[in-house]
Amino acid sequence: MSVLEQTVTVGLLFSTTGAYAALGREGLAGAQLAVQALNASGTLPFRILAEHRDPHGITERYAGMAAEIIATGARHIIGCTTSWSRKEVIPVLEKHDATLWYPCPYEGFECNEQVVYLGACPNQHILPLLQHILPRFGNNGYLVGSNYIWGWETNRIARDIIEQSGGSVAGERYAPLGDADLGHILRDIRLKRPDFVLNTLIGPSSYSFLEAYHALGEADPDFSMEKRPVVSCNLAEGEAALLGHKAAGLYTIAPYFQALRTSANQHFLGQLDATSQPVSAFFAQAYSAVQLLVAGLLAAETEDGRSVLASLNQATPSTPLGPLQIMAANNHAVLTPHIARVTASGALAIIEQRDEPIAPEPYLAHTSLVVSAADRVRAGSNLRVVK
Repeated sequence: MSVLEQTVTVGLLFSTTGAYAALGREGLAGAQLAVQALNASGTLPFRILAEHRDPHGITERYAGMAAEIIATGARHIIGCTTSWSRKEVIPVLEKHDATLWYPCPYEGFECNEQVVYLGACPNQHILPLLQHILPRFGNNGYLVGSNYIWGWETNRIARDIIEQSGGSVAGERYAPLGDADLGHILRDIRLKRPDFVLNTLIGPSSYSFLEAYHALGEADPDFSMEKRPVVSCNLAEGEAALLGHKAAGLYTIAPYFQALRTSANQHFLGQLDATSQPVSAFFAQAYSAVQLLVAGLLAAETEDGRSVLASLNQATPSTPLGPLQIMAANNHAVLTPHIARVTASGALAIIEQRDEPIAPEPYLAHTSLVVSAADRVRAGSNLRVVK
């Protein structure tokens, strides 16, 4: 017999201001839209009540606000954008036996039973991205990132991939969150002339860097995106649209793009109005988090996190990303990453769409980081080039 109440409270924990506000707003909008759609569907035996808290990008506020949400009766929270904020929340989740549905890509090397990881982990983002980039541009890279966990760890993994594949890292530089004064980094890149630049900056820092790199390419054609591209694991549609032609040519990777040619995505986009555009992986994964949570609640007939997850380990609910499975061994989603480039108009055009999903391997314990000729053939075997 179901022990669900007539109203199920779900927490939303996203910052709408601060250094990564654009991504937080997309995540919040995606989750809220899913809640509205499910409540309006008339198919649920309960109503979803969303309790939102906004830490305004201040990491120290996340734990307290997570506790506030749990005090309203919520057993599940969807949100957090940075790994820093996620790690702040985990002790609160453990104390109250609550579950966080984390909808963003992250750097891996974590597996907590109170967290469901719906964003890509390293073998689903940085590895397949560099498998695409190294054979096309060379294996001499430059690493630039925001000075916190995402930048440090993603660049560390990238360094391992590059060096184990016979390449070298020309430079590695970091900027404080939100810092837009990056001229010294551009001067160093111009001096060292890498084959490509991996950008793990976020928010205004990333936008400033890409604008400056575009200006460098105009001043010196040797730094055009066609010759020495910038690549990213986290640039989203809204950001590309904001930058327009100044980010044209950048390569990025994600399990969802608005341009994805699948029946699941076409159905999803058909439900949205014009004000919801452009749609990014941050939006779609937060939307999917609500769908997965509700599917688990219906199957388990309880809000208990372990029971909800156990029901999803055996099921593959339909989402904008397609059917999603959560691996029982590590609470991470099985995802299918695709590669896109920014066009001159600021759109993200898919250039390689993968058909087969990649099982999550957050600790990379059984994953080869060597991009060899054989690996490139295998990596390309499940991809189709989208003209």
